[in-house]
Amino acid sequence: MSFLSIDVGSSQCRAAVVSSDGKILALHAAAYAPAVGRAGFAEIEAETLLRMTLGAAREAIGSLADAGIEAVCISSHGETVIPVSAEGEALGPAILNIDGRAADEAAWLEKEFGARNLFALTGHTSHAMYPLAKLLWLRRHQPTLFAAAARFHGVTDFLLMRLGLPTYVDYSHASRFMAFDVWRRAWAADLLELANIPICALPIPVQAGTIAGYLDRAAALELGVPTGTPVVVGGHDQVVGAVGMGVLRAGRAAGSLGTYECILVASDQPQLDDAAFQAQLNSYPHAVPGQYVTIGYFPSGIMVRWLTRLLGGAGAGQEGQHLRELEWNGPEGPTGLIVLPHLIGSCNPEFDADAHGVIAGLSIESTVAHLFRGILEGIAAELALITETLERAGCTFSDINVSGGGAGSPLGLRLRAAFTEKYLHKMSCQESVCLGGAVLASVAIGRHPNLDVAVRTMTREQEVVAPDPGLAGEYKVQIDRYRQLRGMLVGAGQEKDKVLTQGEVG
Repeated sequence: MSFLSIDVGSSQCRAAVVSSDGKILALHAAAYAPAVGRAGFAEIEAETLLRMTLGAAREAIGSLADAGIEAVCISSHGETVIPVSAEGEALGPAILNIDGRAADEAAWLEKEFGARNLFALTGHTSHAMYPLAKLLWLRRHQPTLFAAAARFHGVTDFLLMRLGLPTYVDYSHASRFMAFDVWRRAWAADLLELANIPICALPIPVQAGTIAGYLDRAAALELGVPTGTPVVVGGHDQVVGAVGMGVLRAGRAAGSLGTYECILVASDQPQLDDAAFQAQLNSYPHAVPGQYVTIGYFPSGIMVRWLTRLLGGAGAGQEGQHLRELEWNGPEGPTGLIVLPHLIGSCNPEFDADAHGVIAGLSIESTVAHLFRGILEGIAAELALITETLERAGCTFSDINVSGGGAGSPLGLRLRAAFTEKYLHKMSCQESVCLGGAVLASVAIGRHPNLDVAVRTMTREQEVVAPDPGLAGEYKVQIDRYRQLRGMLVGAGQEKDKVLTQGEVG
């Protein structure tokens, strides 16, 4: 028997058929492009998200002779919002997480509610990417559309609605609205009153892993599963991915090494002290009952993609091999290059939209392999800063379970482990969100008795990369120079209300 687990991103959705012991039996990805016609705008038709998601599910299931689907779980990125009529029709495009149009509204919310009060209540600092600010923008700039909307949905609850199920949203996704009380695990009434948004216009918050309902014949046919199949509420991709990497409770972190590098630390309480506030960390409910997560992130893999694209050295399907060759043929020790990977701005702690990528220290002897290794060195140095930022905010961890494209580089993992002084556990399954959704579904229907058993049964480590003090020592001078250059260039003179163009963090 198996589970259909869906992960809806802002540029593609992935549907996986996962066995009850954690094997990916089938996987299908469907890509779509957001519309970015005006500066700061990023939209996609809600019907496109629905169509592509259903199509990906049918393709994945259809590739197997007998999928044996016991349950479906739907997770997605966060911060996207869709205005919906009383009849359940989308009244306008989905405003994506990467959309930055609502900077003025985010600044107004921060001023009126108080920056520190907002963080203490919601676990988030005010930003244009969050739906609460976007709703204020809609009221101001598209009042007719706003007035016609009966409800405002995120991606997962919109999909549930269109499948004929209750509009449930898990606590982690609700938190990404920037209007959720992370202590009470309920919509923040005072904040919504300030914004003049009725609670009844928002989805119903529930614990991730809740069964939303059972598919009728028409909806089941759309997904390609049997009639009556239960659908389980997933969550924010970062927290569901952490479940898929086996990070359930305090003491360990999950590292998603993709276009952005996101480090998520589990804890018993949200981390909302002054250090977390100053670093603009996010702290909110986990997909695990009673637990919380705190995340910090920065752009990383985008720098590697930039290099391969610039050099034109990899054709379609050959990028991985090209990078492996660069790694194999590279220098043995430190390159002496200082590479700041901020091609699209910096993230924690400054969120400096004007930060740029920098490569310093080039010489006539520098080769493409030097550049690639220098980028890996820069990413590892930035990760060390993020881990220190999380630890200053009270997050405690000695190990990081990792997955994603960046985990494919042995050198990259060695450098990260050495610079952070953390043990890195490379997970066997790189589809951590889809696997995490399957774990939640398995517990929801009783296939496994609890998350601990499900994780032990369904997740596996491929290898452990230990921190190497000798390697770290070789880089001491270069790391010091990285920090000095970064301190000079990142965050210098930035205005507090500048908007960072966010990546697919969630």
